[in-house]
Amino acid sequence: MNSTNETVLVTGGAGFIGSHLVEALLNQTDKCVVVVDNFLLGDSQNLEQTKGNFDRIDVYRIDASNFAAMSEIAQNHQIQTIFDLAVVPLPTSLAFPDYTIRTNVELTTTACELVRQGYAEKLVHCSSSEVYGTAHFVPMTEDHPLDPLTPYAASKAAGDQIVSSYVKTFGISAVVVRPFNNYGPRQNTKDYAGLVPTVIQNILRGKPITISGDGSQTRDYVFVRDTAAALVDIEKNDEFVGEVYNLGTGIETSVNEIVDLISSCMSSEGQEIQLGNSRAGDVVRHCAGSQKSVQKFGLSLPSISALQVNETIAWYAENLE
Repeated sequence: MNSTNETVLVTGGAGFIGSHLVEALLNQTDKCVVVVDNFLLGDSQNLEQTKGNFDRIDVYRIDASNFAAMSEIAQNHQIQTIFDLAVVPLPTSLAFPDYTIRTNVELTTTACELVRQGYAEKLVHCSSSEVYGTAHFVPMTEDHPLDPLTPYAASKAAGDQIVSSYVKTFGISAVVVRPFNNYGPRQNTKDYAGLVPTVIQNILRGKPITISGDGSQTRDYVFVRDTAAALVDIEKNDEFVGEVYNLGTGIETSVNEIVDLISSCMSSEGQEIQLGNSRAGDVVRHCAGSQKSVQKFGLSLPSISALQVNETIAWYAENLE
């Protein structure tokens, strides 16, 4: 690794959003990148695009909540910024709530401790729109009440409060970023896969599409590369200490609409659709209020498009197991 460049650390860097962030950092900056991932959800293939930058990236297969291991890595690489993306996802929390809560809180606390103890200069903590629960009002600004509906959402809300407490008590340099619903290539296709990869894979396999509830629930869909680019832009700003920023488009798309869009792009409008029971803790309505991000960073994110959906479909078609 080129020791003359600034070095950042990305936890969960072999995952969905994490791998796109690593790619953006290597392509859009001259920084070196250290990736930490336990590879439970992350995949080494997600980092294939980074091989041309082998002199600017190191990858460690460890648990990002392990402070001893993380502090050694951070010290050895003289880390400037930690991007905290490692997470146990929402669907896991429905089967293993205790594990999800404990792990997500430990991941965030470890990242905060690394900054507090001087192993890194600042923290970009990746939260989730799930901390808001179902919209009390729209657009959902950063001042929207925290009303988590699942153990996962509660663990992310707790993480946000932990970051805030470290800023207020210890004066660490940290920002909380709340992405809304990301879609795109490399999203998990294994257990606990999300709606978009599940729908695409079922169509490719000729299986019925199952929708939880009646499909009227809405999401604010953001293309993953737009989120990655936004995280890079936010990290460049030194005035973000203690702030919270949403990353969303401000456009609501229902589950039925996203299924129809995917089906249309795949020319499979006749695919069988089955309505299932509503998912426990399912959010009914999400629509981001992102004016703060627009005013501060000029981050106006585009809404879901057929072009990006087609790119996503092509990736899953190529990587279908």
